[in-house]
Amino acid sequence: TDAEVSTRKKTFAEVQTERLDQAERTVLIKCPSKFNEKKLLQYLSSHGNVKSHFFFENRGINALIEFSEKSSIASLQDAVGIPSASEHHVVPFKSRLFTFTLKNPASQRVEETPLHLSPQCHIPVKDLIDKLCLADSISSQMHILLNEYQLTEENIKLRFLACSLVRDFASAYFPDSTVKPFGSSVNTFGKLGSDVDMFLDFCDTGKHATKMKKGPFEMEYQMKRLPSERLATQRILSVIGDCLDNFGPGCVNVQKILNARCPLVKFSHQPTGFQCDLSVSNSIAIRSSELLYIYGCLDSRVRALVFTLRCWARVHGLTNSAPGTWITNFSLTMMVMFFLQRRSPPIIPTLDQLKELADEKDKHIIGGYDCSFVSDLRKIKPTKNTETLDVLLSEFFEYFGNFDFRKNSINLRKGKEVNKPESSPLYIWNPFEQDLNISKNVNQPQLEKFIAMARESAWILQKEDKAQQMINKEPWGLAALLIPFGKSNASKMKNRMKGIGSETIRSLLDSLKLNNANSQQKAMGK
Repeated sequence: TDAEVSTRKKTFAEVQTERLDQAERTVLIKCPSKFNEKKLLQYLSSHGNVKSHFFFENRGINALIEFSEKSSIASLQDAVGIPSASEHHVVPFKSRLFTFTLKNPASQRVEETPLHLSPQCHIPVKDLIDKLCLADSISSQMHILLNEYQLTEENIKLRFLACSLVRDFASAYFPDSTVKPFGSSVNTFGKLGSDVDMFLDFCDTGKHATKMKKGPFEMEYQMKRLPSERLATQRILSVIGDCLDNFGPGCVNVQKILNARCPLVKFSHQPTGFQCDLSVSNSIAIRSSELLYIYGCLDSRVRALVFTLRCWARVHGLTNSAPGTWITNFSLTMMVMFFLQRRSPPIIPTLDQLKELADEKDKHIIGGYDCSFVSDLRKIKPTKNTETLDVLLSEFFEYFGNFDFRKNSINLRKGKEVNKPESSPLYIWNPFEQDLNISKNVNQPQLEKFIAMARESAWILQKEDKAQQMINKEPWGLAALLIPFGKSNASKMKNRMKGIGSETIRSLLDSLKLNNANSQQKAMGK
């Protein structure tokens, strides 16, 4: 659609700014169990024009209301009362979260028009498999998966609102600060139900620099000085964490993890239903989010392939939400990007090519690392590659099933297989901090399990007889890859694993037997 194209061409920064502004004009209302949608909107309109709204289910029915003007919120807040403190005493913090109840429910006849509720989580894998079996090609199966799993417009609004509500606390101490989402909430690869990573940003330095040039004095604020940036970050997060814990409506299970490599505060935000991780501005993480945003916008095949492979990896226990020796979603996504750079002709450009297209305003040097790349999508030439998703999925499994991981590393800057600089089993260059391996956590058995699963998947796609499987009502194509490869396949797999160390095979087959039971339960729960 035209609307789709016009939103697609915006730069990452434009989208962020627009969404943050939208969130500032938004409130969240817990609705009565039975109410009339028209009457609710009529009442709200008395405070100003309602630009958009939607309802969703989360411990009852909730409404997200976006006003056209920020001033409408102040008008509404003036009319809202403070809860009566009968058994609990309340913390008198006035937020943009309200509860509406009917004054005299009996007298208000509620016309039974069913509300449209926006889903905030994706369907379980077993339901997805049923849907996939009805498709007519692997490409269309991949698009179905993408549509079921990707963030909806409503879910994105809710994510930015969660950040905006945290900002209301931060701005009590730091009026110029903003709270922005990063990672999967904004990089176009987010899945419904994923956590919200957010960071506190104090970046208003640029604006002040120009004003300071005027007048005869060098002027600066007197500020508390601390021995390190890390200590400042820890102190700021500690106080904001206490604030959320003590005063934040619906902020529960607040955990301060201040000694981590990247200090953070974890909490559950009950009103929006999100698990949130709050850290302090991490410029390199933002650049990674923008880089993926660019790749995700360049070609529609990119996102379809990444969502498919992430789902495949999760079903087979190759990735896991808990930290450990597994391949992370970020590493897997980078492997997909590398594969797409290696196609002939390439489907997406290398990071060095994006850097060549950068102009003055795209220059970013962060901590001595050059993180520059073009931000205007219109400057990037579209690919001439016309391979279908069916082909790309199958080729991905072939490519990594036979990749020489012992010798080669994955480098997205150059889009080339480069000799490994050190002996980690899987070496993926951090696109910006060039001396770091983003997959350093992955151990040999996990890598070999990935190779085995890739080979098995390539084999299933090659040998399958779609027509026969459809007649027999058996899962085919992508659906066949999303069922854990169980004991029945273990003996067949032995033959296909030639060239992988025998002790690893043994551990692999054992882990398969174990995994089959676990992942079957996991997949159903996911």
